[in-house]
Amino acid sequence: MSVVSRRSLLLTGGTAVAAGAVLTGAGATVLGPAARAAMLTAPSGYSLTMTVNGVETGQQLTATSAADTAFVAGSWHGDIVLTVTTADDVTWQQHVYPFRQALYVDSTGVVSGYSVLAAATGGQVTNSAAADIRIRSTGECFDGIVVNGGSYTLVRPVINLIGNGRCDFVGYGAALLADNTGTRVVVDGAVISNAGAVRTAAICDNGATLVVKNSSLSVRNGTLAADYVPTVNLDTMEDAPWMLGLNGAGNCRATNLLGNNSIAAYVNTSITSESWGVLSTDSGSDCTLVAVNSIVTNTGDSGYGTYVIGNATEYLLGTEFNVGTYATIFTGGTATYGDSDQATVAGLNTSLSLGLTDRELRELPVRRTVVNSRRFGFMWHAASTLNIGGGTQVNSPHATFLNKGQQIAVTVDGSKGARLNPADGILVQVIDNDDPGPVMVNGVLENAGVYTQPTGEPTKDTTFDVTAVHSTDSALSFSDITLNGNFYNGMRGNLNLVLDFASSDVTGVITATLAEHLVDTITSANWWELGAVTNTAQAAINNGVIVSLTGSTWTVTGTSYLTSLTLDSASAVTGPHGRKVTLTVDGTATAITPGTTYTGALVIAPA
Repeated sequence: MSVVSRRSLLLTGGTAVAAGAVLTGAGATVLGPAARAAMLTAPSGYSLTMTVNGVETGQQLTATSAADTAFVAGSWHGDIVLTVTTADDVTWQQHVYPFRQALYVDSTGVVSGYSVLAAATGGQVTNSAAADIRIRSTGECFDGIVVNGGSYTLVRPVINLIGNGRCDFVGYGAALLADNTGTRVVVDGAVISNAGAVRTAAICDNGATLVVKNSSLSVRNGTLAADYVPTVNLDTMEDAPWMLGLNGAGNCRATNLLGNNSIAAYVNTSITSESWGVLSTDSGSDCTLVAVNSIVTNTGDSGYGTYVIGNATEYLLGTEFNVGTYATIFTGGTATYGDSDQATVAGLNTSLSLGLTDRELRELPVRRTVVNSRRFGFMWHAASTLNIGGGTQVNSPHATFLNKGQQIAVTVDGSKGARLNPADGILVQVIDNDDPGPVMVNGVLENAGVYTQPTGEPTKDTTFDVTAVHSTDSALSFSDITLNGNFYNGMRGNLNLVLDFASSDVTGVITATLAEHLVDTITSANWWELGAVTNTAQAAINNGVIVSLTGSTWTVTGTSYLTSLTLDSASAVTGPHGRKVTLTVDGTATAITPGTTYTGALVIAPA
């Protein structure tokens, strides 16, 4: 590392002037005004960073979706420090990302050759920990702290990065990055506040472990280049895919969990994003995410609390979700929502080696999880599992469970007070996948697909048994709970809705439907129409409804079309206020007798 200090610096019209001096350091030069298109540069194999009064500044991306940054025209006055560091290049997919960071740590401790220490002000920095440091940036793609190997502790860091990052799949532009197997980072009392596209607060990647406690992490959107093209190409994706039912203007996820077997835990921490994701997992496999007694928030008009992909396992305990669109999007893995009881938290602390002390565990209050969503509860785009228990409350204006044609397994245990509260009365909504996907334009996957509502009745597939349970079905089990709401299977394709109720009381309609979107065509211009459908109850075509009651009562509030009904001797099917119901099986009036299974075209209605 080489450092040169200045009191003033002027860059105009591509010309660099630095108080009449030449930066020598590791060979970097400042060219005088006579040099055409001159600029501040570092020699091959090195990077150059400027801080003004301890704030990194002056550089921007050289082009839309580029990875390199360069100094821009401007003038700076104050305590100006030019720092030359060894190049820290990270290759991922099609780009080489030239990382620059205030603090770089590996298994030996702080690596000064990779660290822009002039950007880490105040506090104390050692090879094992940093306390009370402050890192600020108004340039682009500058990282706060990168830990790549060994164990490191951060106490009360304050990090404020303003300006766009570039890639949150590698942490290029993030406040905090824990990277690679064997890396363990513990953060206590952090305040991280970023504003900019892809200016992520915290990233854990490639098998690292990141534990964040007693902290506040928040990110706000930035402004992407006017010629940026929305895409799901991971190397150039910088905004939310609208096909998820999110506002594509969202361009900053608060956190990201990546790679294989990475672990991230957030304890007593507030994490906030504007209109994309808060606790994201992506581009990896078998990661584990934990949130205990934390607050997860979207401040904008859309967004999700967590994302489940790549066989991720998530534990959301005693945590409050205030989200724009979904508590969780599922595309492969398992999420468990429950209380932060000491036994459960202590078990995770041990199994995941989180390092919480006995005192910290004792002092964690037991809390229930509360989901407050401004649209849906949970949404599926691929086979996944959801467990809800403890005193978890799920509040949403629309369907609690929105399944877009996927194999799912949901278990809800209400024995400790779990409750589901959809304002529109829809507990389960199954529809065909309405994600139009990207389209290839000049070799680029652009988010320009169009969803078109199918017309007419689905065509019957005579090879699919709507009365049988298949391993690929949409299956939900409820126990010890009171449920008020409707269950709709609006699939056109082959998928049965399988519902098991044990020791529960359910009041509502359970039926096959014809589900239709509110508009015929959906594009990025009306992204909010995804998932919004009307239901017309009708006999199943390829969308069987299979109901099993064990020690439970179903109060039928409207005509319901099933393909199988099983009730044990302790169960009952009744109408509102104890009135009788009618049942026809393949058109024949049939009495409902406890301890019996009925299959075929079933129609149940209040008498």
